[in-house]
Amino acid sequence: MKKAIPANGKIAKDAKETVQECVSEFISFITSEASDKCQREKRKTINGDDLLWAMATLGFEEYIEPLKVYLQKYRETEGDSKLAGKSGEVSVKKDALGPHGGASGTSAQGMGQQVAYNPGMVYMQPQHESSRK
Repeated sequence: MKKAIPANGKIAKDAKETVQECVSEFISFITSEASDKCQREKRKTINGDDLLWAMATLGFEEYIEPLKVYLQKYRETEGDSKLAGKSGEVSVKKDALGPHGGASGTSAQGMGQQVAYNPGMVYMQPQHESSRK
């Protein structure tokens, strides 16, 4: 949130809490749609592609391309980690899906599936009305 306001700007505590609530709701919204898809396909694991599909289905197409790039880089990094000798079960990890960051260390659970969200993704900066014209 701090990146979207001037350097001397401040954010009230209730504003931060409200945005956190919105981010949590957004994560649940996307995850629920992806979970429904997985249930229809008789799969138990939600993956990154399922989340991207859910976002497209729910009308968030403008976020998909940067997230596809991130997902590809994540998979390449995860592949490198496996080659380096890491063993054990690998969970699908995704960042919070909002355009301004998200809930670090939060996980969304539903229908027996878990999708972990990691911090560190580079997000698109919001466009201001003047730059859209």
